[in-house]
Amino acid sequence: MATDAPEVSSSAHARRCPILTLQGAGMLAIGLGECKALAHLDLSGNEIGAEGAEWLAEVLAECKALAHLNLRWNWLAVKGTERLSGVLGGCKALAHLDLGSNSIGADGAGRLAAEIGECKALAHLDLSDNDIVSKEAGHLAQTLRGCEALAHLDLSGNRI
Repeated sequence: MATDAPEVSSSAHARRCPILTLQGAGMLAIGLGECKALAHLDLSGNEIGAEGAEWLAEVLAECKALAHLNLRWNWLAVKGTERLSGVLGGCKALAHLDLGSNSIGADGAGRLAAEIGECKALAHLDLSDNDIVSKEAGHLAQTLRGCEALAHLDLSGNRI
């Protein structure tokens, strides 16, 4: 039976996209706001920074089906990680999160630890190369005890 409805994608990839900088992240966020069924988002290797992460966080709060989020190498830093952390707890379907190589540091890791425990479906977490120190790693470990689905944790390249 044929339908006239357009086919909807539940996946978006924009790896190392040269136009996806701060301004591009804002425009992308506006478009993604209509993608309520988005399940896989890969924006790795871009330069969205902390401000781009703020725009993205507003959209992610509405993406209840999001299961895979890759934001590796995006210069999120502490501020961007804090903003994203505030909405990640609401992403109940999130199973794969890659925030590697974003210089989130101790403060960003602390904020992430406060929220990530709500992601009960989380099976893969990559926080490698983020300048995380022992104290925050300890807080993160305590929080992750509630993530029973967690099968892969990468903290390599940190100061633990």
